[in-house]
Amino acid sequence: MAREEAHLTVSGPHGDREMRVSSPGRVLWPGPGLTKLDLARYIVDVGDAFLAANGGRPLTLQRFKDTVEGEQFFSKNPPKGAPDFIRSVDVAYPSGRSHPQLVIDEIAAAVWAVQMNTVVFHPWASRAGNPDNPDELRIDLDPQPGTGFAEAVPVAWELRRVLAEAGLEAFIKTSGSRGLHVFAPIEPVREFLDVRHAVIAAARELERRLPAQVTTAWWKEERGARIFVDFNQANRDRTMAGAYSPRALANAAVSCPLRWEELEAADPAAFTIMTVPERLKATGDPWAGMHANSGTIDRLLEWWERDLETGLGELPFPPDFPKMPGEPPRVQPSRARSNG
Repeated sequence: MAREEAHLTVSGPHGDREMRVSSPGRVLWPGPGLTKLDLARYIVDVGDAFLAANGGRPLTLQRFKDTVEGEQFFSKNPPKGAPDFIRSVDVAYPSGRSHPQLVIDEIAAAVWAVQMNTVVFHPWASRAGNPDNPDELRIDLDPQPGTGFAEAVPVAWELRRVLAEAGLEAFIKTSGSRGLHVFAPIEPVREFLDVRHAVIAAARELERRLPAQVTTAWWKEERGARIFVDFNQANRDRTMAGAYSPRALANAAVSCPLRWEELEAADPAAFTIMTVPERLKATGDPWAGMHANSGTIDRLLEWWERDLETGLGELPFPPDFPKMPGEPPRVQPSRARSNG
């Protein structure tokens, strides 16, 4: 019995490619009944904008064995059997080891990733030609219990002002869930630790201005009902869902770029693989030309040094990172007190 499959013609820099999609009717999102073929067609429909945001970067693929409600795993190096137009780049991880990581140079490669059961695309903040030096400063505004998207909106506006004072132009997108991601293009001349410190400096300035609404507390027990500025997303090998990437959420939401003037009235649940292609056709890509004017993190690093002088030191790193210089103990505060 012949296996069910579909074929998509995908245009690219080297002409058309015929891309096979096996099990095209396999349902990925049970609620709206969206299939693997629906996802592949979505990727083609948003191809130019998707590639502008995620192409040419080391990528981590979030892959699913069945539906988005089921078992998942993360894939960094190109799976076996990749077509000859799929490439990789060696990147160094916090552990010190190096490994090849997938790079997408044309939209047919993203369709192939869908064929390999990818749903979410996680691009690095650096490009494949210079993987050690990010060209994007990325800040994740993460609503904590008791807060949501509505509470993140005024925080994003204030963050935009903070970054502008540091000489950076901010761009915004929905996370696909309740949060917001704020990006700023930067010159790729500083390594990840410097960019992390720049993010912490911006986060602390934001927290000073909005102490009742914003927290930089790493430990959840200390955050309260505030928006957490997740500075650890700026670390090497830490990624967030890329612009126009679908999310593994029940409504097939997309992490969708916005114009700042859209933010106040935006409903993140309205941006899905069903609605975003028409939105792009009607209004264009809010992130088009993002990297035309890249800034530097020099001012933010000045703020970092200023804060160091006043006693604000390094913040905790993720638990899988090696112990870092100046890092405080990786002990939950309540546990430290009970053991004291």
